[in-house]
Amino acid sequence: MEASTYLRFVLSLTVVLGAIFAAMWALKRWGLGLVIPRAARPGGASRLALVEALPLDARHRLVLVRRDDHEHLLLLGGEGGLVVERDCPPPRFRVPAASPEAGS
Repeated sequence: MEASTYLRFVLSLTVVLGAIFAAMWALKRWGLGLVIPRAARPGGASRLALVEALPLDARHRLVLVRRDDHEHLLLLGGEGGLVVERDCPPPRFRVPAASPEAGS
């Protein structure tokens, strides 16, 4: 075998391993490890729901959880969880209704 064959093998292996590690890093950074809410129970509505999750860094995320009619803001990651706020008030803004266009 020639040296160019070995060089091409080493370069191909480096590119493939680099792509694998880049994909693993991207999944860990943006996709892997997200809390996925369970589907509602067949007999009725679920009492617990994940409203929103915001990753802060590689290990920490803020999670807004709804239990019955109460929402709680939690900081997850590191050595444990921390309740940031209990009974978060609902948002005070409302989406404005579409108004009919003038001149129609």
